[in-house]
Amino acid sequence: MQQISHTYQTFYIELAQRSLDASFSSEFDVTGRFVSNEVKGRRYWYFDLPGQDGDKKRTYVGPVEDPEITKRVENFKDLKADIRERRKLVSTLIREAYLPRPERQVGEIVQALAEAGFFRLRGVLVGTVAYGCYSPVLGVRLPGTAMVTADADFAQFLSVSVAVEDQMPPVIEVLKKVDPTFREVPHESDGRLTTRFATRAGYNVEFLVPNRGSDDYGGHPTPMPALAGAAAQPLRFLDFLIYQPIRAVLLHGAGVLVNIPSPERYAVHKLIVATRRRTDNDGTAKSRKDLSQATTLMQAMIEQRQTEDLAEAFSEAYDRGPAWRDAIGTAMERIEDGSRPRIKAALADSISKLGLNPENYDLAEISGYPTT
Repeated sequence: MQQISHTYQTFYIELAQRSLDASFSSEFDVTGRFVSNEVKGRRYWYFDLPGQDGDKKRTYVGPVEDPEITKRVENFKDLKADIRERRKLVSTLIREAYLPRPERQVGEIVQALAEAGFFRLRGVLVGTVAYGCYSPVLGVRLPGTAMVTADADFAQFLSVSVAVEDQMPPVIEVLKKVDPTFREVPHESDGRLTTRFATRAGYNVEFLVPNRGSDDYGGHPTPMPALAGAAAQPLRFLDFLIYQPIRAVLLHGAGVLVNIPSPERYAVHKLIVATRRRTDNDGTAKSRKDLSQATTLMQAMIEQRQTEDLAEAFSEAYDRGPAWRDAIGTAMERIEDGSRPRIKAALADSISKLGLNPENYDLAEISGYPTT
């Protein structure tokens, strides 16, 4: 894979910092103030804005322990939005570094949800749109990062949705500002709730939540307090994917700051779901796409010497039980012969460095096979 030059990686880092700064300077009115409160043993930042008759509006900001958030709280009055410079950085990264950009409508949808507070409320962008953000994160040009997709998926933990004690504007109102034809799609098991929103042209936005119960529960939508009227579709294995997400910038407009899964968790999660797709034509195509994305990310992390992060995620998932092990093992054997030996050898080496036995992860070392 082709490395992204240090210059453009520096540009991307600057864009990410400016985007985070701008999210504060544009979202919080200078007449308000930040306060910290303790909730269930952890401290969180909130923003109080004076209202009429002496009342105030309180908005959730983020954990005090997050150094990036706390730094910007402390420097709030000095922050200034710099949209023109950020647009130049985005344009440079697309035109000169050849980094992927989303389709216009996709970018507008993600930006609208970001401005409505979805990512501030610790929501996570998942799926193909998130995959398109990994090139600058990993420092390489990933093949197959075109973000042409008929849907955009967004996820959040139910515990987070409850704990933040804050909410977005109604989702349907946010989406209609992008495309007036967006409509709520009643859930098939409970028509009173909506997890999916669709345009007249067939573009879908869906909200997801981890299902840590039985598979039977997966058919029932989960109301999400922070999503202001929207529910979420429970999915198995999603808790692994969206645990400890990272920040990234979607290269749309002046840059959209988003939360996405860490690349190692995305890769391992795609190994798992690749084997659990339905076997109809659409499911088969999605399974191939899942496996391709997993393989590409694993190869990129091996090239960038980030294999220990990948090995930690791999071993964590493998240790979660038979269903996880079976899915991972089946997917690993479906990886093309040209890539599989190197990936397995690199994982075996890194798992050994973690003090674990590769044989317990079906990764008997391949003697003499190069891993770099």
